[in-house]
Amino acid sequence: MKRAVVAMSGGVDSSTALALLKKEGYDCIGVSMRLWDYSKKEDLSGATSGSCCSLDDIYDARGVADRLGVPFYVVNVEEAFSREVVDYFIDGYSRGSTPNPCVKCNQVLKFEVLLKKAISLEADFLATGHYARIASNVDGMKLLKGADPAKDQSYFLFTMTREQLKRVLFPLGDLRKEEVRAIAREMGLKTSDKKESQEICFVEEPSYSDFLSSRVPQGMGEIVDTAGRAIGTHRGIYNYTIGQRKGLNLPGGPFYVLELDALKNRVVVGPVGELYAGGLVASDVNWINERAREMAERGELKVSSKIRYRHAGVPSIVGFSSGKAQVRFVEPQKAVTPGQAVVFYDNDEVVGGGWIERAEG
Repeated sequence: MKRAVVAMSGGVDSSTALALLKKEGYDCIGVSMRLWDYSKKEDLSGATSGSCCSLDDIYDARGVADRLGVPFYVVNVEEAFSREVVDYFIDGYSRGSTPNPCVKCNQVLKFEVLLKKAISLEADFLATGHYARIASNVDGMKLLKGADPAKDQSYFLFTMTREQLKRVLFPLGDLRKEEVRAIAREMGLKTSDKKESQEICFVEEPSYSDFLSSRVPQGMGEIVDTAGRAIGTHRGIYNYTIGQRKGLNLPGGPFYVLELDALKNRVVVGPVGELYAGGLVASDVNWINERAREMAERGELKVSSKIRYRHAGVPSIVGFSSGKAQVRFVEPQKAVTPGQAVVFYDNDEVVGGGWIERAEG
């Protein structure tokens, strides 16, 4: 009998993933991550409604595991979470970029920390509730989009390696969200109608701005046009994102945020036409598909590049050298944002991706 450790967030997706594997005959173990010291956050469940991984979520995960007769454990990952996710989030905003903590959480906590835990428990696989698929061919393991286009989460998984894909299961990959909820109801799972997690789990304050205001050193500064002329005042660069129009309160315009200059503590704005870029440079590139890497090294890789989660993707030519990807879009794209991920697709396959360093052209 194959053993699977199932990462449980307390939501319907991971609960259903556990139920499906149990039904298929896997020897299952449920595991939730303890992200912080709950004894110091007594108001957590009320303060983080809509987020994930709260104390209430762990109770829900345990309840599902108990109903299915599955052993359940909580793994303390407070130190790794604080260092690799929270500090990364704060540091990104302090440098004028827009970080993606969900990618980092998947990369470090799920597919490094939890995968090692699964192996220590003599499990064959780590399973999660992601909407993505895994396949294999003569070239090795492949990461594919989930069957439900509205829920596909492959964008958040581009940092995975082929070795990790050998030890991971995505039981929901071929299902749509409504099917997952129907299965959960049929199996009597308490999480079947639980709402989606919407917010970043560690932000308890009413907004990201409130969370960052006491943690990012920059305060007020100038809003300047592309010629460097001061035309307004900003409330801290962490309050702004590339492409933002609302809330600038500037005369004339309309103006859009073009750049966040952390070094000079200023926000650069301009007309909408200057938001478009013909390409980008990405660093810390990960290649899942080695053939794609080889083609990129020759400057010949043709892919669809997604520059944010809900981006439709744009046909692109990718080159790769010195650890960085040079991406040229077939058509200029709006609001290419440093700190976000660019993920490369060949039809449904994620061949690689990296972190946007800057827009070009």
